[in-house]
Amino acid sequence: MPITIIVGAQWGDEGKGRVTDLLAAEADIVARYSGGDNAGHTVTVGSEIFKLHLVPSGIVQPGTVGVMGAGMVINPKKLLAEIDGLAERGLDVSPDRLKLSAAAHLILPSHLALDGASEEALGAGAIGTTRRGIGPAYTDRAARAGVRGGDMLADDFAQRVYQAVEAKNRVLVEIYGREPLDAEGIADEYEGYARRLRPYVADVSREVHQVLRAGGRVLAEGAQGTLLDVSHGTYPFVTSSSPIAGGVLTGLGVGPKEVDRVIGVTKAFQTRVGEGPMPTELTGSVGQALRGTGANLWDEYGTTTGRPRRCGWLDLVLLRYAVRINGLTDLVITKLDVLTGLDPLRVCVAYRYQGQEWDDLPFGPNALAESEPVYAELAGWTKDITGAREEADLPPAARGYLDLIEERAGVPIFFASVGPEREQAVHLAP
Repeated sequence: MPITIIVGAQWGDEGKGRVTDLLAAEADIVARYSGGDNAGHTVTVGSEIFKLHLVPSGIVQPGTVGVMGAGMVINPKKLLAEIDGLAERGLDVSPDRLKLSAAAHLILPSHLALDGASEEALGAGAIGTTRRGIGPAYTDRAARAGVRGGDMLADDFAQRVYQAVEAKNRVLVEIYGREPLDAEGIADEYEGYARRLRPYVADVSREVHQVLRAGGRVLAEGAQGTLLDVSHGTYPFVTSSSPIAGGVLTGLGVGPKEVDRVIGVTKAFQTRVGEGPMPTELTGSVGQALRGTGANLWDEYGTTTGRPRRCGWLDLVLLRYAVRINGLTDLVITKLDVLTGLDPLRVCVAYRYQGQEWDDLPFGPNALAESEPVYAELAGWTKDITGAREEADLPPAARGYLDLIEERAGVPIFFASVGPEREQAVHLAP
């Protein structure tokens, strides 16, 4: 049986964890393939709320194995805290149910220190990272200077950590004028983490292939979003990994013939955290209505950072780009209920750029700062749709909104969420 991929079709925070949780019940393996604890996936099961950063969302489903692939960067301290927190809540997160790729890179305190120092040095030009060491860890991976999950099995693991931290101390002191880190203390600390994590280290590519050959199903859970991809996103305001569908192949060690479905997740409106252009951003009362106050789980504040998200009208130009880059076969629309009470609704269907109108990106997403959105206007609705479960339960205006998305994106909508809980979803006819 093949692989189903779930990717974010925006700048992340689209609700991928919710979709993963829904589909994980039918999967043998749920795999994270990119990113680190800069990702935040929230799963709501009744009164239980699970906020996951490294462990795949599918772990909430009994009987599903979670794997963390080679494309990830892992902070061992954060991972162990997450494992312990889930275990305290009664979930099985033993090495039989959770696997860490030997090829995944480890985040060290020196990476966090460099992340913060670099952002501060950039001043007004800062990228807006989560300062969790993600970028510096990926830099070390590319420079072939990183410490990997498989190194935790080595007798000289502590020495490898010590040498890696000492190398970064020279940069912290000589380039950024910072105090050096305690390399020896960090090495001892990480040796303790390694003792606990060694049973979790595995050949993830082999684990995935064994399940596929046996006729099982693998669900690949994306982190961040298409527009944050290091090659195809709004560079330089991007993450350092490849969260698009293509990242699954390198992140898990599989070939393209194993993939049969790519589901893109997008909110019913646009959001972004951090710096960078966002053509449809709203700064007035409508933007605040989309964001909420932060008092509810459904409000637009980051799971990982707590930062308020920038909000705006849905951008179908960028959605079509995500369809093309990922080869999407299905769409999931989240937070449709948030639009209730807004009338009229607007949707960006094209850009004005250098005196011309474009319904596609002329040079990828790099010219967004100079692009002016062209809007279509639709009627809104006032009916509460949080109890809708079937297409017929939606008011005509809500159905019309979804129809426009399908028409312009050229991809069918699989389902639309109308609230944070598992059952608050409207499955649409194919």
